[in-house]
Amino acid sequence: RYFNKETGLDGGNYIQKTSKSICDELGTVEAMSDYVEEYGDVFVCFFSTGDGCDERELKYIEKVQPKSSDEIKSALNRLEGMLDKSMKPNLLAWIKKRQKILKQAVEMKSSGAEL
Repeated sequence: RYFNKETGLDGGNYIQKTSKSICDELGTVEAMSDYVEEYGDVFVCFFSTGDGCDERELKYIEKVQPKSSDEIKSALNRLEGMLDKSMKPNLLAWIKKRQKILKQAVEMKSSGAEL
């Protein structure tokens, strides 16, 4: 079981992504980090510094940095529209990560901080 703001004290059930036993499925640092990010609704990748980001996230940040605030907001709206569609769990997780990166980028652009 996992617990976050959404589940409250009742908690929620972990949905396995593979046919492995749970201890094997979550047995690597990367898999456990992904689990914590997904179910805890947290994100360890910082847009401003790249700290905590994996290679894929860093490439996406590089792609986003030169874009205008309007372009970033448009991309964010497009991703939000995709959440209603049926998709594999790993694709859904990547969309959510991109959303969090874009939200950080919008915040930085609106505060006037350099990207």
